[in-house]
Amino acid sequence: MPSDHDLHRISKAPPVVLDAAYVERLEGLASSAMQHAPEVGDRLFQEIERATVLPSREVPSNVVNIGSDVTFRDNVADRVQTVSLELPQDADIAQRRISVLTPIGAALIGLAEGTSIEWETRDGETRQLTVMKVKPSGANARSRP
Repeated sequence: MPSDHDLHRISKAPPVVLDAAYVERLEGLASSAMQHAPEVGDRLFQEIERATVLPSREVPSNVVNIGSDVTFRDNVADRVQTVSLELPQDADIAQRRISVLTPIGAALIGLAEGTSIEWETRDGETRQLTVMKVKPSGANARSRP
């Protein structure tokens, strides 16, 4: 159950849209993460709880989904990065494919271009990122639930 602080933070957070094809998988990942990375599991559960869930074909192309390439700015470090958001088994940091089970991956999932959100690093530092561009990976993103 989220604390009052969590509820306040959630209420200020931007809207999240999730692909129905991935919701059950994301819930399972969040649940398993509670054993080894509870802060990430909790964050992912929060995002799932507050999300609007849509069928795959109705998820806007400017929303970060599994398989999307996303360009974002870390507003604290003033650094722009482009990554692909992936399920854990497809993640490869050397190839800029980040897992949805990382703090930044859990923050990015479901955000639309132009939105900003706060997230907490593994070191406990609060950062803010802004989604600048989302490029869906087409059939690839839709074929791996």
